[in-house]
Amino acid sequence: MFCKIDSLYICVNDMERAIKFYEEFFEQEVSEKGDAGSCFEVDGFRFNLFAYKVVNEKHIFGSNCLPSLHFDTLEKMKEKLEGKEICFPLMQIGKNWVAEFVDSEGNHIEVYTAVSQ
Repeated sequence: MFCKIDSLYICVNDMERAIKFYEEFFEQEVSEKGDAGSCFEVDGFRFNLFAYKVVNEKHIFGSNCLPSLHFDTLEKMKEKLEGKEICFPLMQIGKNWVAEFVDSEGNHIEVYTAVSQ
């Protein structure tokens, strides 16, 4: 069996606000835009936004699924964390620098980068 993970979605309360947040964060425009679903193509990965209320779906927010975004440098990662609510402070874990922030919709997002040798 071959399995490739190439996308995920996070639930959002306000699609326009979430699109604006992630356009700034990813430094690119949204690839596909819709009322219930929008998508960012990020280096071959589909990062989707799902406006669950638009389709009357119930959703319970939690922290057991955590999108993790990789950065090439610690400096760029720190730049992206500026002005964001930090829910897990920057710390070294093994061979990586790791932190988490809260996006515009209340989702926790992890960012990480390798510790320079």
